Amino acid sequence: MGRYREIQTFDAVAMTGSLAGAARHLQVSCATVMRTISALETRLNNTLLLRGPRGVTLSPTGKEFAHSCRHILRQTVAAEHSAVGLHARPSGQLTVALPLLMASQIFMPVALAYLEAFADVRLLTLTREAVPKLLEEGIDIALVVSQLPDSSGFAMPIGKVKPIICGAPGYLAKWGKPQTPVDLKNHRTIVTTAQGCESEWRFCNAGSYRQAKLAPVLRCTTQRAAIRAASLGLGLVRCMSYEVHDEVRNGLLIPVLTDFSSPAVPAQLLYRNGRRADARVRTFIDFATPLLRAHPALLESS
Repeated sequence: MGRYREIQTFDAVAMTGSLAGAARHLQVSCATVMRTISALETRLNNTLLLRGPRGVTLSPTGKEFAHSCRHILRQTVAAEHSAVGLHARPSGQLTVALPLLMASQIFMPVALAYLEAFADVRLLTLTREAVPKLLEEGIDIALVVSQLPDSSGFAMPIGKVKPIICGAPGYLAKWGKPQTPVDLKNHRTIVTTAQGCESEWRFCNAGSYRQAKLAPVLRCTTQRAAIRAASLGLGLVRCMSYEVHDEVRNGLLIPVLTDFSSPAVPAQLLYRNGRRADARVRTFIDFATPLLRAHPALLESS
């Protein structure tokens, strides 16, 4: 097993957060990934991955090594692209599906920067809250906020988001901050009917889950409308953290019940064909991934 292949494999494990994810990304068996990582750790005489009942995590040495591997691989890819002209001038239409508020809060500055760098590409964005069917819908890339089934395709992790509950400063000054989910019975709530769970909100604390029944004062068909109503002081709204990133940053909304938040959910770029994808797909994945990972609305993927 060559050293470059070992570095490639370890980088895939670090990116995807699992041995199985790395195997899918590299299109090899999970056993091959395990043997490669074991050989790498033996050669380096160091532990790079910590194995546990919930999967693998990077050791402190592993985190430093992952950073070095990523730099080596980027330099290698850049050199290869320069030598053969691969991805030099991608062209044609690139179709990207993503949630509506992900587009307005996070995606558009990245898209504009990509189009400036690759002037021959035309970008079409489609709003999809659920995980789309790439092949059937003619979608090249989907930015999804969800756990994905193994058969979904290739996925590039870009971060994590979490459910939060927010209220405007004026509303909280008048009604007070709820301290536990039970306190919601004394609060005004705003829900989005499209979510399909307008009658209750789910909470997690110390590993156990509970549900709070609601009597909403307002039901909206879109999350954008519900968030707007909350920012005007009508009541509390539950949404994903990225959806209210700007409002929270600007002080228009304040998170509450943070000790009862449900676990974070991965945000990923989903695409087809892996390394054999079209030039416009590969260039977008390579270009957008570091920019999206650096966005403050996306929690650290590690």
